[in-house]
Amino acid sequence: MNDKSHTLEQEVSSMITFDNVTKVYPDQTVAIENISFEVERGTTTVFVGPSGCGKTTTMTIVNRLEEPTEGTVYYDGSDIQELDKVELRRDIGYVIQEIGLFDHMTVGENIATVPELKGWKQERIDDRIDELLALMDLPPEAYRDQYPTALSGGQQQRVGVARALAADPDVILMDEPFGALDPITRSELQDEFLEIQDRIDTTILFVTHDINEALKMGDKIAIFDVGELVQYGTPQEILANPANEFVEEFIGSDRTLKELQITHVKEIMQPAGVEHETHAAAVDGGDKVSEVTTASDVHVSPTDGADIALSRMIETDTEALQVIDDGDVVGKVTEQDIRSYRTATEEGM
Repeated sequence: MNDKSHTLEQEVSSMITFDNVTKVYPDQTVAIENISFEVERGTTTVFVGPSGCGKTTTMTIVNRLEEPTEGTVYYDGSDIQELDKVELRRDIGYVIQEIGLFDHMTVGENIATVPELKGWKQERIDDRIDELLALMDLPPEAYRDQYPTALSGGQQQRVGVARALAADPDVILMDEPFGALDPITRSELQDEFLEIQDRIDTTILFVTHDINEALKMGDKIAIFDVGELVQYGTPQEILANPANEFVEEFIGSDRTLKELQITHVKEIMQPAGVEHETHAAAVDGGDKVSEVTTASDVHVSPTDGADIALSRMIETDTEALQVIDDGDVVGKVTEQDIRSYRTATEEGM
């Protein structure tokens, strides 16, 4: 295959490709060695592993904050070494744990940084600021002219994400973006970001040391151990078939619970208005799903995890829960649905 055809194939199949990439520092420390994998467009790939394993180095090679010693990284089909470094960085959003907002600039001015560098007209910049603040659940009229020091940590991180999205990048790099937040705020921001992800067509590389965050946030997960890419796959693939003992230990012993956490109710529920013979007598006497009621009116949403559904069934001593989305009953989920889905998943692996 010639260089041109190889480039075209990369452009079609992936947004980012690592081809036998190695990074060795001047003191001969090997950060990563012979790393190869592809990142599909519009997906989130999470790099996870212990401290010093090479995950952040791998990510920052993409925007050339680090340069590979050997191998090639393709960005949208092009060798990154052939791209202008400054323009490349302006085209890639970047979110870090420390957030890095400019305290002397307003929220709006922070978000406008890259669009201004790219020469956008002011009217377009102003519209983009308002659009992103609304997307981040920060009403523009209340937050546009605030300074970062007046915001909570969670609000500052939302602004950091908005700034990364400001110039509508094809790729966003996120380095431990929620790591400094308290557990409740962190979980809320994870949920909000997953909702935002559904509305944007952006390829995301996300670094974390937390396997639970990786399983929750990633379409694909790259598990690193001391410069080596140990396993690359979907959360389901990794949980079902850990590559080795290191991956098993890193995942932990509660693999079944983790599987339930990453399985959304919408993947296993029975849609409203559909007759279901299986378990019908035990659950609702064969009624349509839309007619199902539960003793305590406890319900779940389509985006809740199967673990949440199972927990609520146990708490309320019921075998079925309504699935409600925006006030409408869209289906039901039963304990047997959860069991059947797990069995089918395991058999399919």
